[in-house]
Amino acid sequence: MSSNPEIAQSIQAAGIATNYHDQGRGEPVLLIHGSGPGVSAWANWRLSLPVLSQNFRVIAPDMAGFGFSERPANYQYSMENWVTQAVGLLDALNITKASVVGNSFGGALALALAIRHPERVNKLVLMGSVGVPFKITEGLDRVWGYQPSLEAMKSLLDIFAYNRALVTDELAELRYQASIRPGFQESFAAMFPAPRQRWVDAMASALADIRALSHHTLIIHGRDDQVIPLQNAYQLLDLIEQAELHVFGQCGHWTQIEHATAFNRLVGDFLQAAD
Repeated sequence: MSSNPEIAQSIQAAGIATNYHDQGRGEPVLLIHGSGPGVSAWANWRLSLPVLSQNFRVIAPDMAGFGFSERPANYQYSMENWVTQAVGLLDALNITKASVVGNSFGGALALALAIRHPERVNKLVLMGSVGVPFKITEGLDRVWGYQPSLEAMKSLLDIFAYNRALVTDELAELRYQASIRPGFQESFAAMFPAPRQRWVDAMASALADIRALSHHTLIIHGRDDQVIPLQNAYQLLDLIEQAELHVFGQCGHWTQIEHATAFNRLVGDFLQAAD
């Protein structure tokens, strides 16, 4: 067993050797991380895994090109292939249906998964979500255009967090070191080359397809998010019939970290509630 908490179990998911965390028992919940530099499932969900796994079976994979999952040569980083990997993971774990919690990029993936395979998705939670059309923010352009340096990582963390007390030198060093692990920056840079508006567009699902979703959906957003505009949350609320929205004040793009206790309670209550 690795001493690195980011590395958990590995399984073949649609041909991708996938690093994933699998904790707890009960109804399955799939947590899909965002797309920041050096990101991993554990880095995104470390404060949610121990809480949500008290009542659910929580599965948090590193998607292809991120974290400690495989980075195949000549792999095309696309929503289609990430959806295929996510379904492949559910298949490999013999999970017929799971609720899906998506953070940012993971929100776009959760939407695409629910649209393409509605029978595999129970409830949806979309947090700071991509997946609808919007003009790329300066914050997101800087996140996707990251070139590794400690100063660049510090400036990105300032964008992510409303509460600057969270942006410690230790965290910046930790995330910087994560971003320069072998292969990490190479795959990250290959995903989102400039001009980057096209990647926002590529992650967007057709509005008619989103409107056709019948899943109970919880939309969560930080009011002060500099990476993904709050307007995305209102657009999703308008499109999805069975949706509810919670906006956190004094919160940037890190809802699950900046407001961890409230976020975990909100998500847990939503997932446990009867339809």
